[in-house]
Amino acid sequence: MGEFRRTPVLIPLINDSLMSAELSGIRWLYAFSDEQELARFAASRGAAPETELSYARAVGARLLDVVIPAIEGPAGVVLDAGSEQGMVFPPVSGIVPDSAAIDLIEPGQADSGPGAPVAGGAA
Repeated sequence: MGEFRRTPVLIPLINDSLMSAELSGIRWLYAFSDEQELARFAASRGAAPETELSYARAVGARLLDVVIPAIEGPAGVVLDAGSEQGMVFPPVSGIVPDSAAIDLIEPGQADSGPGAPVAGGAA
């Protein structure tokens, strides 16, 4: 966890939005440890090898402490999706700020505000 927080990662962009997917009501931001992992992921989704990939760069701490709380609804980070080294950082206390942690949301709050699901494929 500490290493991820200190490490710069690449976050793919789609139409100037951070690439994400939703699974079971949680928005997952994709992040990659390097351009090779990002290219491998893009190729697995049908991108041609010569495709130029747009991405933002941020340290893991910024994703967890600033970006995740700014997203409407529960959100986490998937690092190096689809690889053997892949990791997930779910929106729970100890990983994201308490304001974004789903394990600390009061019953009845989950359907509005920062706990509400978000439609679409980019955050």
